[in-house]
Amino acid sequence: MPVPAIEAVGLTRHFGKKIAVDNLNLAVAEGEFFGFLGPNGAGKSTTINMLVGLLKPTAGAALINGVDIWRDPIAAKSQLGVLPEGLNLYQRLTGREFIHFAGTMYGLDRDEVRQRAGELLALLDLAEAADKLIIDYSHGMRKKTALAAALLHAPRVLFLDEPFEGIDAISGRAIRDVLRRLRQRGTTIFFSSHILEVVERLCTRVGVIADGRLVAEGTIPELRERAQAGETATLEDLFLKAVGAGEPEREELLSWLN
Repeated sequence: MPVPAIEAVGLTRHFGKKIAVDNLNLAVAEGEFFGFLGPNGAGKSTTINMLVGLLKPTAGAALINGVDIWRDPIAAKSQLGVLPEGLNLYQRLTGREFIHFAGTMYGLDRDEVRQRAGELLALLDLAEAADKLIIDYSHGMRKKTALAAALLHAPRVLFLDEPFEGIDAISGRAIRDVLRRLRQRGTTIFFSSHILEVVERLCTRVGVIADGRLVAEGTIPELRERAQAGETATLEDLFLKAVGAGEPEREELLSWLN
């Protein structure tokens, strides 16, 4: 049986008495475009931070292509690209300088960095602003710069935490085009977003987390079947049902508006 590209085994994280992620087991196959969904505070970012080696789990293991990220972090992280929800960029560098810096951290050859950076800047519509300081960038430009840095070393596995949050339609289109190309070349993508229409359009399989537990997982047709929903049920319908946010409860709560 092939080794999963991403695997969580009993992944658990406590913050004091609060259980943020509770014994989560998950496997994502190589080449999958996996959507990871959940309400605010469900444990999505905590899970991603444990999977990429930014937050140590209380219990359990996180593996990248069979490598435990906490036992052999260099081997595991060399295969990763990460676009975090919070963008911690060096704002006094230009976009080009930041991407070149990322290439140096990954140990890439200088000429290779220059070539790949130029291609990514063009692909993400950043070429004209490449030599401006990041502090003068819009939110969307910063997001695309961080994505370029995450892709520079051609990672086998890419984690994206809310890549479309707060960006305009033009930047969103550029990012979607890059993600489609990555999927075509076999990159495994782990994608967390609140924009369910984008998840439904791009992802091959989804998982839904609520209160730190995985409550649903599968392709959209599989989720429809398990939820006993019709073929017209959208991912939003399935998501709301999985997390227990039902229409009757909302109607009752808003009865005073009638």
